Amino acid sequence: MLTRLPRLGVSLPRLLCNPPARFVSQSKPSGSAGAASVTELQPPEEKSGHGEVSPYVKNPDYHGFSRDPVVDEWNMRVGFFFGISVALVIGGTFIHYLPDHGMREWARREAERVVLQREQEGAPLLSEYYFDPEKIVLPSSGEQ
Repeated sequence: MLTRLPRLGVSLPRLLCNPPARFVSQSKPSGSAGAASVTELQPPEEKSGHGEVSPYVKNPDYHGFSRDPVVDEWNMRVGFFFGISVALVIGGTFIHYLPDHGMREWARREAERVVLQREQEGAPLLSEYYFDPEKIVLPSSGEQ
């Protein structure tokens, strides 16, 4: 449906400004309803040259910011510049510099530091024990 809209061209504002004549029911009025009927239809008044003209007729490139074409185009360009360009640049910078909430970068740096430390000490990178068993103090079997 929207693809057919440009075909109407300049006639669309005229169709919207001049409503068609009123519709009158041709059925017989019932006495209980008490409906009033219009007996004479008046022809639509001829509009003089002082009627309101659609901004689309005056300026086909109307963007909806102002009735003046120069101000309208200027406001459209400023609005799109700040709305799109600045929002993308500042928004992208903000997202890039957000802190590392998942601690992924810190975990990688810490792992690399531990690997270098163990290589310098000559210790294996991974051991079968999570904790050093010599440092763990276990209760004796009689204390339980």
